[in-house]
Amino acid sequence: MTEFYVDLHVHIGADSQGRPVKVSGSRKLTFENIAKECFSRKGVDIVGIVDAAAPGVISDIEQLIDSGEMTEIPGGGIGYRDRVVILLASEVETSEENRGHSHHLILLRTLDTAKAFSRSLRRCVSNIFFSTPVCAMPARDLYRMAMDTGAIPFPAHAFSPHKSIYGNCVRRLDDAFPLELLDSIFALELGLSADTDLADTISELSEYTFLSNSDAHSLPKIGREYNVMLLESPSFDETIKALRRKDGRRVVANYGLDPKLGKYHRTYCPRCSRTFQHESPPVLVCPECNSASVVRGVLDRITDIQDYSAPKHPAHRPPYRYQIPLEFVPGIGPKSIDKLISKFGSEMAVLHTAQEEELREAVGNKAARLIIEAREGTLPLVAGGGGHYGKALINDG
Repeated sequence: MTEFYVDLHVHIGADSQGRPVKVSGSRKLTFENIAKECFSRKGVDIVGIVDAAAPGVISDIEQLIDSGEMTEIPGGGIGYRDRVVILLASEVETSEENRGHSHHLILLRTLDTAKAFSRSLRRCVSNIFFSTPVCAMPARDLYRMAMDTGAIPFPAHAFSPHKSIYGNCVRRLDDAFPLELLDSIFALELGLSADTDLADTISELSEYTFLSNSDAHSLPKIGREYNVMLLESPSFDETIKALRRKDGRRVVANYGLDPKLGKYHRTYCPRCSRTFQHESPPVLVCPECNSASVVRGVLDRITDIQDYSAPKHPAHRPPYRYQIPLEFVPGIGPKSIDKLISKFGSEMAVLHTAQEEELREAVGNKAARLIIEAREGTLPLVAGGGGHYGKALINDG
């Protein structure tokens, strides 16, 4: 078996006709451009495109297959240039009885599965043409509908303060899902401001496979977080086996931002314009103005609902490796990134295998050292919050 780089959460900004899909996403995020970016720059082997139930995206996929540019592969998925496999998916927003809203990812095996799910979804959303349509049902009903079409659902960015199952809906999954559905859910996406150490303080998550995905809203963000999966070959069926940890297939590592770099790691008060980086969690109201109208941080939310003060990792849990993408490394601009990708072939090669001497030859001593420090996790970090990314700083020492 072989290790593959996998990012299962990338958005479409617009279809090939220029019509918006993910309104907040870059218009350069088309189905074809995502495949090209993974092939020529990122080095991502399997990419999940999560707006594949939108009619404009379905039309684009059909045209790319008809033209021979892409092809449906055995085992599920869309192949591009014999190296990149695209898994079709849909991100959907649901509403719980307590008015909490959450996002969920639905993996779709084939184009026919995507069409069937799109037809079902059309009956319960106001606008099927846009990304992450709001579904007029709770998550449990969405999951039943998805499973009826042969799709695989699981929670997206599960701890985000905005629109996530733990972030603003429930304290425990059985508050949202009956037992028969819980037994059919086997994966959970952590999100940018969480990691394995944080999630494994919640006892009910011990059986789930954790995913670290980018939730990319622009081409450079693809692969910002990703998974390394051990598979026989890149396909939908093999990926699902890895999520289920069946037949030797599995996630062997999660790669992601240090949670401090995420946009919602610590609680933020809009009234005071302050992120509470140094206060002991959980910070649930503003320590300065006492307002409860805060953007609750992921660390603060998990601390509030956790069962253990320290993580208890199950035996199957792979390592979570902190990684700072090139665009987050201080002093590394777009021109340097282009030079590095040109020399080493992909961002994955720069981040994982390039030697310091080789990096020096490409971008000079200072930039090379910063990349190595980012790889080794020695750059100082300032925590993010309230929708603002954290920052990596140049190490004065």
